[in-house]
Amino acid sequence: MPKPELEFFPVSNTPWRPVQGSKCEGLDERVLAANGPVATRILRFAPGTDTTPNGEQAHEFFEVVYILSGFLTDLRPGQTFSTGMYACRPPGMLHGPWTSEEGCEIFEVRYVAT
Repeated sequence: MPKPELEFFPVSNTPWRPVQGSKCEGLDERVLAANGPVATRILRFAPGTDTTPNGEQAHEFFEVVYILSGFLTDLRPGQTFSTGMYACRPPGMLHGPWTSEEGCEIFEVRYVAT
């Protein structure tokens, strides 16, 4: 089943909530549309967030991300990424853990290839 059909609406009507399953503080999401792992969301890292307790991540789905604001550091390779940068992660690609000293917001789309 695909994500629901939604026409334009104010994203601010969707509340922030803590990311389910996260073992760290300061990681919140606005889920705009979802059906299981297939989702569109905005992910927010509060200033000082460190996702080390969550460990490295790898998913069974594609994950496409675009940094809307701020800076994000992937601790594994020691690289920092900033506003306007894009990534496409195929299933199984390792990434994270992450830190964000000043905070960051990311637009993210998750999907399963057919």
